[in-house]
Amino acid sequence: MKVDLISYTIDCDKMPGIAAFTSCSKRSPAELRKTKTKEQTDDFIRRVVAYGHHSVIEHSYFSFSIEGISRACSHELVRHRIASFTQQSQRYVKFNELNTVVPPKIEKNKEAKKIFDESIEKSADAYQKLLDLGIAPEDARYCFPNAAKTNFVVTMNARSLMNFFALRCCKRAQWEIHELAYRMLKLVKEKAPVVFENAGASCMQRGYCTEGELGCGLAPTLEEIKKGTAKESKIKEYTEKMMKNNS
Repeated sequence: MKVDLISYTIDCDKMPGIAAFTSCSKRSPAELRKTKTKEQTDDFIRRVVAYGHHSVIEHSYFSFSIEGISRACSHELVRHRIASFTQQSQRYVKFNELNTVVPPKIEKNKEAKKIFDESIEKSADAYQKLLDLGIAPEDARYCFPNAAKTNFVVTMNARSLMNFFALRCCKRAQWEIHELAYRMLKLVKEKAPVVFENAGASCMQRGYCTEGELGCGLAPTLEEIKKGTAKESKIKEYTEKMMKNNS
C-alpha cells in the first residue's frame, strides 16, 4: 500500500489551541490567532485534551491518498463514520488486470499461495468473459474478491483520527488496517506533534489496556494497576517501531 497526506489544516497544531482559548476569552478567534504564541497554544491544548475536552481538535482536518489496499480493508475503513470517503469505482473503471493484496501468511505458504492465485485467476477470467458478453462492469464486478485492490481519498478531523488510531493501532486489529493506521499516524504526527502527542492504540492514549484477557501484554490492564501488579508499559516503544517500519 501507499499512503500520502495530500491536504491538511494550516497551523493544524495551533488551530485547536486557538479554539480552546476562544471558549474562555472575550477576544475573537482572529485576535487570539494573532496574539497567542505557539508555545501558549501548545501548552493549553495539552491541558485541555488531558481534561477530556476533545471537541477543540475537531478543527484540524487531514486528507489522505490511500493506494492499493484491499476491498476487505476498505470495508473496515468506512466503518469509521465521522469521515469523508471517495473510493475508486468498480462501475466506472474497467479492470484489464485484477490486482490483489495477498495476506502475508498466504504469501509464505506455497500451497496456500497456489490456491489463492488460482482463485484470483478464475475471478479475473469470469469478469472478462462477462464483459465480453456485454455485461456492464457494475454487474461483472460481482465476481471480484475481497482481495481486489482499491484507491481512496479519506478526510478525517483530528478527533476522529484519534478514535481511528485507538481502535486500529491496537495489536488485535486486522493486519492490513493495522498497517494502514500506523502509516497515517506517522504522517499526521509530523504535521501536528502536539495534537497527536499521545495518539496510537487505546492503551497509548489511556495508559492502560481495555481488552482484559484478550490484551497483547504491551500495556497493563486497569485491574493490574489497581492491584499493584502492573508491569512497565511497552506500548510507546511498539508505536515508534510500527511507525518506523511503515514509513
